[in-house]
Amino acid sequence: MKLLRYGPVGAEKPGILDTDGAIRDLSGVIADIGGATLGDTELNRLREIDLDTLPKVGGDPRIGACVAQVGKFICIGLNYADHAAEAGMDLPEEPVLFFKATSAICGPNDTVEIPRTSVKTDWEVELGVVIGKHAKYVSVEDALDHVAGYCVVNDLSERDFQLHRSGQWVKGKSADTFGPIGPWLVTRDEVADPQNLGMYLEVNGHRYQDGSTKTMHFDVATVVSHISQFMSLQPGDVISTGTPPGVGMGQSPQTYLKPGDKIELGVEGLGVQRQTVVAG
Repeated sequence: MKLLRYGPVGAEKPGILDTDGAIRDLSGVIADIGGATLGDTELNRLREIDLDTLPKVGGDPRIGACVAQVGKFICIGLNYADHAAEAGMDLPEEPVLFFKATSAICGPNDTVEIPRTSVKTDWEVELGVVIGKHAKYVSVEDALDHVAGYCVVNDLSERDFQLHRSGQWVKGKSADTFGPIGPWLVTRDEVADPQNLGMYLEVNGHRYQDGSTKTMHFDVATVVSHISQFMSLQPGDVISTGTPPGVGMGQSPQTYLKPGDKIELGVEGLGVQRQTVVAG
């Protein structure tokens, strides 16, 4: 299934894509797409619905973040061997964890704001993992059973804030609009192998990132298991699993976002995001 949320900011409704790619309204079935609706029992109930019986959503509505009320937005740093190389950093011995503020979350096509005083706002296409079942001390072998599905994430970053402003990475990762999520939450049964997904990102039509989840240093199961050793994961939590090479910081000369830029990014089978950049 491809689940989504549509409508104005703060008033999104739950929806599902039918076989023709049309949005069907789920608001008569569930209140929203979030922790309470992401368990296997709830998702199986949605699978049994005849989508033709659901109202079709007309027009071209705004698409919101595909998960509501995210409790934790956890990111993995330096998780692609080729990206670590372009950053001039060694591969870590275990997953590097950091958080983005949940207030950074926005819709996949919403406007991206460059923070005031920013000089190095960068892009990062990433595979997002949405937790569907409480996970605490889970094994690698059982980890994927705790995943509801996958989505596209743009882990936008202000590199000067991140690296030179006296703190952990969170300063450079948490500005408003720095966490577009979606357009869809694709349930895990439709993703045969999360370690074999192509991914790309373009700015103004130029392809900077063209990679694959094949080059992840720590795979999704390892990441979920590892995080669960340090904190419990709750339904609706989102994990952003790292980015392949091609970020602006890795260009020669370095290239960063500016007002008016157009970003397009996608992960195979999970949809496409398109954002316009403005001054914050």
